[in-house]
Amino acid sequence: MTRNTLKPAARPNAVRTSTPSSLSETTRERIVAELNDRLADAADLHSQVKVAHWNVKGPQFAALHPLFETFAVALAGWIDELAERAVILGGTAYGTVRQAARASRIAEYPSEVTRDLEHVELLVARFDTFAEGLRATRGLAEEFGDIDTADLLTAMLQQHEKHGWFLRATLGV
Repeated sequence: MTRNTLKPAARPNAVRTSTPSSLSETTRERIVAELNDRLADAADLHSQVKVAHWNVKGPQFAALHPLFETFAVALAGWIDELAERAVILGGTAYGTVRQAARASRIAEYPSEVTRDLEHVELLVARFDTFAEGLRATRGLAEEFGDIDTADLLTAMLQQHEKHGWFLRATLGV
């Protein structure tokens, strides 16, 4: 099968009924679907941060190379938290590279970029897209009374916004 023949796979919405959550099945299905969307975004963003980490060159290399790695490590932890929360709610976590590629809202990362501040600019835009998704999913969790998911997403946002601030400060904006 070639890349061109891959078709987006439909993700089932059903959740198992065996879960410690007291949320209704309909609510859990909706939140699990959103968590899987954020999981796709996070996996994609993680891979893009790693590309920036590997390929950065220029006067800011010494500062950016380890900074990008810090971001990647944090994202890897949050990927695990998102996936586990979906499963705790009785769903399935969809986190393969192909699943993430089909579902991610993060723009594709241009492979020809090497200059330090170009990477920073590209990551700022992608961090903003990821934060928008986190906020929307947190709002849905709050609306449905899933405080635990909302708390998880709030913690993610706090760290993610701090990392976005590091990027903006690097650009002097």
